[in-house]
Amino acid sequence: MDKLLVIVLFCVGLFGILASRSLIRKIIGLSLLNSSVVILFILSGRIDGIRAPILTQTESGLIVDPIPQALMLTAIVVGLSVTAVALILAVKLYRSCGSLDIREIEELLDEPAE
Repeated sequence: MDKLLVIVLFCVGLFGILASRSLIRKIIGLSLLNSSVVILFILSGRIDGIRAPILTQTESGLIVDPIPQALMLTAIVVGLSVTAVALILAVKLYRSCGSLDIREIEELLDEPAE
């Protein structure tokens, strides 16, 4: 059930990137795509019946590997940075072109400069 929700989130993000003409919607779709991949990796790293990697002197046994979780924390930070840079570039593009519609921006860029 969890993986089905991740697939739906991934498809919504992919649809937002491919079908939208607005740059803001494309950036939101990219963020949803990144979030779905992170959630999928975290869910796949979960193993039932194994404890968290908090060790004491009296406890021993199987523990969950913390490396995938640390990598996903890095992926979250990178995804947030990419989203922030994309939003900054969208604001700059809006200030220079006056629109966030990709077709209008392409038309403005194809016109010869006077």
